[in-house]
Amino acid sequence: MNTESNLLHKYPAIWLVLLGTAGTFALTMGTRQSMGLFLSPMNTATGLGVGNISLAFAFGQLWWGLTQPFAGAFADKLGAGRVLFAGILLVAIGTFITPLMTTTAGLIFAIGMLAAGGAGMAGPAVLMATATRMIPTEKRGIATGIVNAGGSFGQFLMAPIAIALMSQYGWNNAMQMMGVIVLLALPAAYLLRGRPVQAVSAGQVPVSTSRAISIALKNPSYLMLAGGFFVCGFHVAFLATHLPGVISLCGLPAEFGGWALAILGLFNIIGSISMGWAVGRWRMKSLLSLLYATRALAVTLFLLAPKTGTVVLVFAAVMGLTFLSTVPPTAGLVAKFFGPANMASLFGIVMLTHQIGGFLGAWLGGKVLEANGNFNVLWYVDITLAVGAALVHMPIQEKQLQLQAA
Repeated sequence: MNTESNLLHKYPAIWLVLLGTAGTFALTMGTRQSMGLFLSPMNTATGLGVGNISLAFAFGQLWWGLTQPFAGAFADKLGAGRVLFAGILLVAIGTFITPLMTTTAGLIFAIGMLAAGGAGMAGPAVLMATATRMIPTEKRGIATGIVNAGGSFGQFLMAPIAIALMSQYGWNNAMQMMGVIVLLALPAAYLLRGRPVQAVSAGQVPVSTSRAISIALKNPSYLMLAGGFFVCGFHVAFLATHLPGVISLCGLPAEFGGWALAILGLFNIIGSISMGWAVGRWRMKSLLSLLYATRALAVTLFLLAPKTGTVVLVFAAVMGLTFLSTVPPTAGLVAKFFGPANMASLFGIVMLTHQIGGFLGAWLGGKVLEANGNFNVLWYVDITLAVGAALVHMPIQEKQLQLQAA
């Protein structure tokens, strides 16, 4: 009791820490995940073509993943507050100047580098580590779950805001307003300031990062897990970037694009929390196979169903349940394979494969639309990949591996 009291005396109250971390993730991720709503009007205004604009979004998927390991290293040395402050500013600046960009290179710079890089700096790697440092041990599990849910809540919140601003002020002013809204997260950078305290598990034999990575890359179960997460990234980025375009091709009003993204975010909260609960009760590889199989079935049924408003919103809800609920069992398997000592680096590699898939999902969606006038080919690719991911998890050996120093 005294220990917790001292922690709360030294650091802000737990609810403030959660508000700061989850709130920051909500604003940065919510803004980033709502950018697909602007793709069509950006194309009309610039004439660059959906493929070129999608390239900027795709580059952002990759850059967001690449930024996080470096952001985490800087946060360890400089403290999370400075890294978050810089990240929030970059998201705001990149979003604000995007309407001023009239070339593909300009969009890649604004969306793909500034906004996505800033979102990576103020992303889950730094935020979850910060929450872990500032919250008592017995409350860390639920705390990291709340932080992760913050990103989904941000999508649920920001997508309707973006739609409302677009209808009232036009897409360019709306995007700049979204950039200003992100600045509401700046107080969290001050709240979460401070240098992290390094901790070492008692009785743990240290293994170098390079040695751990070398062992992991030779392990079939780890490689199959990474392959499955590649498929997750492909699917998630395609939906986040092109779902409003898919709905537009269905002949439905633009508002349904915003509602669909919002429902996607809302049900992702439910799916993530439910999966966090299920991880401790069933085999994680089986849960992952079920999630990917559900995606394949849902997409197949969506392609066969009449494209009414109700069908679109139900589809968004089902996709939301599986959207990022792959994260708890995927991270859990990495920890089970190799233990917590090298978790950041080993899960970081798996996360990178996720973002490579995200790059392809966002970019190929635009290229397929330009070539065919619809997304059908990519939907078939998505179904095939989801079935493959469901199958590839089955042979995974869910057991702890011994890491030994060379």
